[in-house]
Amino acid sequence: MTEYGGGPNPQPWHPDDPLYGDQGWTGHAAQQGQPPYVDDLQQQPQHPHYPQQQPQHPQYVQQQHPGQYQQAPYPQAPQHQQPQQHQQQPQYVQQVPHPQQQAPQQHQETYGGQIWDTGQAQYVGVAQATDPYAGADPYAQQQAGGYPGETPDLYGTPDAYPPPRPPGRRHLEPEAQWQDEDVKTDEAEDSFLGGGGRDGDDDGDDGGSGGRRSGRSGGKPKKRSGMACLIAAVVIVGVLGGGGYYGYTYLKGKFGAAEDFAGSGTDETVDVEIPKGAGLGQMGRILKDKGVVASAQAFVNAANADPKGKSIQPGIYPLKKKMSAASVVALMTDPTKLRVITVTEGMRNATVYKAIDEKLNKPAGTTEGIAKSEVKNLGLPAWANNDPKIMDPLEGFLYPMRYDLTNASTPESLLKQMVKNATDKYTELGVEGKAKSLGLQNPLQVITVASLVNAEGKNHDDFRKMSEVVYNRLKKTNDVTNQKIEFDSTYNYIKNQSEINFNLKEAQAFDHPYNTHHVKGLPPGPIGNPSADAVSATLDPDHGGWMFFVSVDGNKTTFTKTYEEHLKLVAEFQERQKQKNGG
Repeated sequence: MTEYGGGPNPQPWHPDDPLYGDQGWTGHAAQQGQPPYVDDLQQQPQHPHYPQQQPQHPQYVQQQHPGQYQQAPYPQAPQHQQPQQHQQQPQYVQQVPHPQQQAPQQHQETYGGQIWDTGQAQYVGVAQATDPYAGADPYAQQQAGGYPGETPDLYGTPDAYPPPRPPGRRHLEPEAQWQDEDVKTDEAEDSFLGGGGRDGDDDGDDGGSGGRRSGRSGGKPKKRSGMACLIAAVVIVGVLGGGGYYGYTYLKGKFGAAEDFAGSGTDETVDVEIPKGAGLGQMGRILKDKGVVASAQAFVNAANADPKGKSIQPGIYPLKKKMSAASVVALMTDPTKLRVITVTEGMRNATVYKAIDEKLNKPAGTTEGIAKSEVKNLGLPAWANNDPKIMDPLEGFLYPMRYDLTNASTPESLLKQMVKNATDKYTELGVEGKAKSLGLQNPLQVITVASLVNAEGKNHDDFRKMSEVVYNRLKKTNDVTNQKIEFDSTYNYIKNQSEINFNLKEAQAFDHPYNTHHVKGLPPGPIGNPSADAVSATLDPDHGGWMFFVSVDGNKTTFTKTYEEHLKLVAEFQERQKQKNGG
């Protein structure tokens, strides 16, 4: 082989050279008798500067779009270098189609409106006759010392490379592993949507792909069976139908009228427990779950429309099933309909027992009987029942607060809970440790004093001054009342009444351990259930030296230190009472 441009002044390529002219898209020489396509760059003057050694064996084909000029590889001769003007990339060969190339009759493909020669027809023979390099694999190295007539047709062997591709498709093909995965993916899609296997029409050759489907370019469209279309239709209908249903449900709940029952409900009664801190929405959901209202939103709307709707208290309500939301709100805003027992401050045990019997539908006297028979099993502290004259050992130990009733509530369980609450509070306030410092004999007397001031006073300031009155009257130096407490509340407790006007002389003559108008000192036990406020005031008296008090107008309590001041206030009180009674 000789190198183009050998010598100091390179000459143009001679037309008789077998490699002269355009090799066409196939990489073969042009046909005999056809004018060659000569690159303008080949006829420009050559410059010997910047020589660069050409590789002897091109290995790749550089791809260009049609219409661009290409440079063919030049034969090389040893000890010569080609000028840089005609230098080409060492590993690429550019190819362009000859403008006057005839369309082949066989093994032809069409690309972009032009006929594409695959190089497997009659041009192979012609090229071999005129071009010693025709038919050679452009991707493989040439055999050293071979002759043009001995060059095999590498396209026709089992291990042959695929024929050249059209210019627009001249790109490096993916690895075989990628193609196999692509084929597997297509087969999987056919198997699922087409009922299994590939259609017979997809078995055609892909223009030199070796019988393998490309899946990326060309090929006939895949056929889909009717079952695939049916499945797709069912999926679409299901998605649209489900979305429409949920959309309708959301819009109806958001903007439509809330579902509601009509009337006062059925004959079936259920107990509905509303927990502490529950809002209207949570209440509505609880009522709906119990079957009382048709929807939580209907209850919320009715509660917001009622002026008392937001004052609904937690507790247990006996309600009917399928009630209108408005009727439910009306019942729940009525305190008497709430299944709770509220022990108020200063309430006596007799009143608590009666309330328990009524709420639990027990015969009258049931709870009182249990209180007496089970007194030792209800959790009283050891210092509670220390006087045999006590009328009720539980008096003062049923702590004032609200107690919610459940279906499991019993008189005994309620009494135990009340006693526990009272004991816990008294322990918290330190009743047992402060009794002696107040001049009292035991902690029970602290609760007794607290029950007295709670029955007579109206507020914390009253409680503190009244406890001071009690402590001053209990002193041995008291020569005004001679250590008598003289509280009307003790006489009313004995009589189970709450009277302001009663016969004082009759009360003073009535002999009873609890009658402080008749006996000295404190009664044997409390006369009610004092509040925590009254107990704390008893533990911290006013220390103002008060001995008497009276409420002239029934609202404000006035305290005095001397008996004379007290008599003036008593006279004023009696005059008011006469005017009130029309006397």
